[in-house]
Amino acid sequence: PLQYGLYSSFMGCFVYCFLGTAKDVTLGPTAIMSLLVSSYAFHEPVYAVLLAFLSGCIQLAMGLLHLGFLLDFISCPVIKGFTSAASITISFNQVKNILGLQGIPRQFFLQVYETLRRIGETRAGDTVLGLTCLAALSGLRAMKSHLPRAAPAEPLAVRISYLIVWISATARNALVVLFAGLVAYSFQAMGSQPFRLTGSIPQGLPAFQPPRFSLAAPNGTVPFQSMVEDMGVGLAVVPLMGLLETIAIAKAFASQNGYRIDPNQELLALGVANVLGSFVSSYPITGSFGRTAVNAQSGVCTPAGGLVTGALVLLSLAYLTSLFYYIPKAALAAVIISAVVPMFDADIFRTLWRVKRLDLVPLCVTFLLCFWEVQYGIVAGVLVSGILLLYSIARPPIKVSEGAVLLVQPGSSLHFPAVEHLRDSVCSRALAASPPRSVILDCCHVSSIDYTAVLGLAELLQELRTHGLSLAFCGLKDPVLQALLSADLEGFQHFPSWEEAEQCWGAELGASRAEPFTSPSEST
Repeated sequence: PLQYGLYSSFMGCFVYCFLGTAKDVTLGPTAIMSLLVSSYAFHEPVYAVLLAFLSGCIQLAMGLLHLGFLLDFISCPVIKGFTSAASITISFNQVKNILGLQGIPRQFFLQVYETLRRIGETRAGDTVLGLTCLAALSGLRAMKSHLPRAAPAEPLAVRISYLIVWISATARNALVVLFAGLVAYSFQAMGSQPFRLTGSIPQGLPAFQPPRFSLAAPNGTVPFQSMVEDMGVGLAVVPLMGLLETIAIAKAFASQNGYRIDPNQELLALGVANVLGSFVSSYPITGSFGRTAVNAQSGVCTPAGGLVTGALVLLSLAYLTSLFYYIPKAALAAVIISAVVPMFDADIFRTLWRVKRLDLVPLCVTFLLCFWEVQYGIVAGVLVSGILLLYSIARPPIKVSEGAVLLVQPGSSLHFPAVEHLRDSVCSRALAASPPRSVILDCCHVSSIDYTAVLGLAELLQELRTHGLSLAFCGLKDPVLQALLSADLEGFQHFPSWEEAEQCWGAELGASRAEPFTSPSEST
């Protein structure tokens, strides 16, 4: 039922004010979360409210266990791909309201097709009002950005004029909606209505009570265990997607506005909001991109903006729902479009092309899949970023310099995926040389090593010894040295520095010294 959307719209605002770390973020119901909940709650409010409680408990536990570091794997290209795609999809989702169309599907590609197919059904009143509101919002935003600050020495009339213009520009969203509502009410009073209106909303506050852990059914009672089994994988999907969406939005606005967020604190805020929300008949909530963008464009400076939002929702539920009847959908669509369009970052594609072209892969994957479903885009982008990260661990850069011996220098720490790559690089170069050459492994860049890597180095030592060659280590850091000593490798030799290695290996390394290791012959 419609009122459950409003029941879900205020508790998150109050909780995030005290526990959140991003000034712009607004917690509440979203289209994505609503669709997920409908899939796992079977359109039954009791299931939806219980799902909010259980999701909140899971998110709260993750925050208390400090698992927020897992969310650090959401890279900047993924965030940029998500925000750019979301700005397009959310904007186009409001085009139907600007044109006065109804019955348009939610899925983006179907939405584009149906909107273009039914463009002839456009209502002139909604279109004129929507475009007028968009123009007014754009003008007021430009006015605020170019408004010179009034000096204290200016006449009183100038300072008052500045204050009026600043307030009008800052509160532009509210002013546009209020103006549109008055216009719609005037037409209604005259007996005609050229706009599609928000319509009636059920009035009254929800009761404060714990969620129900059983459900009365015609053939008996559905116990808690059966309800949990019915929701199944939704108990993992809903809390995971909720925190992914919240963190993605928080990171996007934090990077844009130059502040930092605490992922663990965000998890706590989301978990507490869902748990307490379930006591006021809320279904699972998450960060809302559209409302957060409106918040940012309205000039909110601290999370205390949530107090105003939550209080207005409560006030509206109790007394003002009848007034919302006259708000035109075209005006609300204009506010949302005006807020999310600036989030599209076209420059990021050119920037990544110059900085690191490989980062375009997670960016494009996230961007394109978000047009299908936002949650799939974020998850796919995180997976692609993870694969690229794992590849860099499995294939670290290895610099091989030739002389009378080979100097091999790994460019990063050695972990089990990289062992075979290192062995192949060393053996192929050492044994292919004429004559075969011993090897110095310079580990000055290796700060950690695992057991599989130690075993790989032991096998490398043995393989080189079978060919009459030696392997020595130099520049080992203490943790790596202790790990290798603990493994008791046969034939293990370590030199703190090149100078000591030269003294110990004598003439062979002396000849190598005559051909300094300055021009690498291989870098992989």
